[in-house]
Amino acid sequence: MEDSERGTNRERLIRTLTFWLRPSFVLRTINRFQKIVGFDRSMALASGALTSLIPLAVLSGAVFGGEAADRIINRYGLTGEGAEAVRSVFSAETADAGVGIFGTVFLAISVLSFSRATQRLFEQTWELKPLSVRNTRGGLWWICTLSLFTAITGWLYAVLGGGRLGLAAAVCEVPVTVVFFVWSGWILSAKRLTWPVLLPFAVIAAVLTAAYSVGATVYLPRLFNSYAARYGAAGAVFGMVSALFGAMLVVVASAAIGREVREELLRIRQGHRPSQDEVRRQWDNVVDQTMSRWRGGTQRTGKPKE
Repeated sequence: MEDSERGTNRERLIRTLTFWLRPSFVLRTINRFQKIVGFDRSMALASGALTSLIPLAVLSGAVFGGEAADRIINRYGLTGEGAEAVRSVFSAETADAGVGIFGTVFLAISVLSFSRATQRLFEQTWELKPLSVRNTRGGLWWICTLSLFTAITGWLYAVLGGGRLGLAAAVCEVPVTVVFFVWSGWILSAKRLTWPVLLPFAVIAAVLTAAYSVGATVYLPRLFNSYAARYGAAGAVFGMVSALFGAMLVVVASAAIGREVREELLRIRQGHRPSQDEVRRQWDNVVDQTMSRWRGGTQRTGKPKE
């Protein structure tokens, strides 16, 4: 009986995977990612995050105490040159130099620029009319929520992230991230996107972000140490750019996937779900084309006849 149930569950899982990973759906998702210029959008978001989060951390460290470096070091288990590079970037001396009118104005401009870059992601993905600065109030609300979200996730990793990979904290982070991404899309779109529209994106982004966070605990220490050994304190900045780009690429890809998943769910609700035979034919075509190309490549690279 258990073997029968196990076989049924395995068959159901395979059928689900072959449906959602069928070639036509994957191509639509890739086209959506290309349409929003995914890699450029990810780099723009990473740059915006860097120019806004570092000044925010430096200035907050000057006012409330320099804890930003210690949190990053403890979160990712940095040691040696990588830890020293992070401390140099978030040092108290650097913070003292940034406090003042100019630092406050620069911080306000950078965080609002980051919020507008994120706003454009939602507008382009869901093909909404751009609002730009007309949604500045929503951007300010989003920045406040981002600060709260960062504090909550930081607390989760401080309390639950004692393991090597921080799996417990990553799992607990998922529902918080879902709520944050739904709220982000709603407020940054000026309430034009509702939670049912944003929920597929939020769930996908939360799961992939948690997976990326677990992976980051493995490769980030090596990345920071490598950059620090080559470039000194500037290596910490290069490491942050690389880490932020990876995180933003996950978010942008999740937006493209979430949009197409939502469209597919609407088609299914309207009775336009492709049959199992059609899905099988798509996979058979892919397998046939792959085998044909492989055989053609083998013939071209084969030994010539004597």
